[in-house]
Amino acid sequence: MPVDGVRTPIALVRTRFDDRMPSVSPDGRWLAFASDESGQSEVYVQMFPGPGERVRVSTMGGAQPEWRQDGRGLFFVGLDDRLMTVPVQASTDGRSLELGEATPLFPVRIFNGAVQTGGLGSQYVVSPDGQRFLVVSLTDDASPSQITPIENWWPTGTR
Repeated sequence: MPVDGVRTPIALVRTRFDDRMPSVSPDGRWLAFASDESGQSEVYVQMFPGPGERVRVSTMGGAQPEWRQDGRGLFFVGLDDRLMTVPVQASTDGRSLELGEATPLFPVRIFNGAVQTGGLGSQYVVSPDGQRFLVVSLTDDASPSQITPIENWWPTGTR
């Protein structure tokens, strides 16, 4: 909804599919979201506010997209319960994105069904440098909940 002038809501994405969990890029030019257009939840990106072609980011299912603060990467949760990252580079004319290959970072254990439906919203946040994550995670223990920060974590092969 525009913040000034006529405050009439407008649809950013309007399809016959279940499009959900939007995330606007830091520069405000791109919208990442999940959609079941392919028959399962996948992550897509399109120009914001549009119009523009939607480009599929995930290839084996995905949801809960979040942008890296510098806009050069996108994170999402794969349907195989792994946090994934995809390098992103705007084209020279700024009208399209070049997407790298999705790479798994680490497994996550989040509430069953939340990955696909987004019913609980995004269950992780990314630090500004894109190197640390805070993830709402299930445990096997039935004892009271606790928060366990993990510091100095590095994906295999990135050091």
